[in-house]
Amino acid sequence: MTADQNVPVPPGWVGGFSTSDPAFAYPDPDLSSLPLLENMANIDLLDRQQAVLWPEFSWETVPGTPSSRAYSMFAPDISRVGYTDRGRVYSVICPQQGTCSPSLGTLNIEVSVTGQRGWVDEPSREVAADITVEGKVWFSPSATQNPLVKAVWDAFAQSGRPFPHDKVHAIRVPIHRQGEETDVLPGRSGQTTSFPIPAFAQHGDEAWAVANLEAQISPIRATGDWLVDEFNGLVMDAFNLSSGNLLAPGNVLTWNVWFTEPALVDREEWREHAEKWRRSIDACHGSPDGDGSPPRYFDGTPFVPDPFAVETERETIEAFVATRLA
Repeated sequence: MTADQNVPVPPGWVGGFSTSDPAFAYPDPDLSSLPLLENMANIDLLDRQQAVLWPEFSWETVPGTPSSRAYSMFAPDISRVGYTDRGRVYSVICPQQGTCSPSLGTLNIEVSVTGQRGWVDEPSREVAADITVEGKVWFSPSATQNPLVKAVWDAFAQSGRPFPHDKVHAIRVPIHRQGEETDVLPGRSGQTTSFPIPAFAQHGDEAWAVANLEAQISPIRATGDWLVDEFNGLVMDAFNLSSGNLLAPGNVLTWNVWFTEPALVDREEWREHAEKWRRSIDACHGSPDGDGSPPRYFDGTPFVPDPFAVETERETIEAFVATRLA
């Protein structure tokens, strides 16, 4: 890191949790002795936090083709890690982003943290945290202006079928560790070394610290309703077309999270912040510091969906409306 090394640690830091078990130590922290805790169950234990002002994600827009790799910063200043004065992690607020599908309008994505465990050490600026996550995709309210979306939404509402109109009813995408069956993802200090990172996706001159995670995408979780599942599959096809296969099954999603300096936690503010973003980025409020960045290749060239594929996808969705909802 090249951030100002003289930024003082806020008062109250005690530390010690990171060294309470020899297995926790780098270079390969083993946190398996800690239970994976529900993410919002221990807010009253939080004393300190680090905000993620720069959540930088990366993936291959053509899976298996390294030259197709894209980079995108999700919406800033939503995600945080919260911990005690000793450094035990008890809560992680997850990143979100929106993307515009030419076929369906605005879709939102969140990498939802379902469980966590770990430690932070402020003097060394290190963190080791395991998390379990799930991808969620849902329509922004503005998408109802799209005739195709409105037709499906109205038809599903009349039949009592669930429609992914908010995060509660989102399309759910299981995520697991690359090449393994476990869904526990290790978050470790430093940037990923799996691929080159362009200058526009690095924030070492501004950030306090950085950590990275990597995950592999699974097929969407079925709802048990064949019509809903068919539509959700079409939505994910459109989403992956517009985002460059961000959540395509089998693809690998990597993110570097760049933290601001530690701060003290106002527990009530933490609850309000978490509740606000639990309802999601689309609830008539954007990220506190503006939107994230659209996908770009290493040289800064924007990712642009294939217009012929977009038209084919639109025709497929129109056929679904005509044949399934007539």
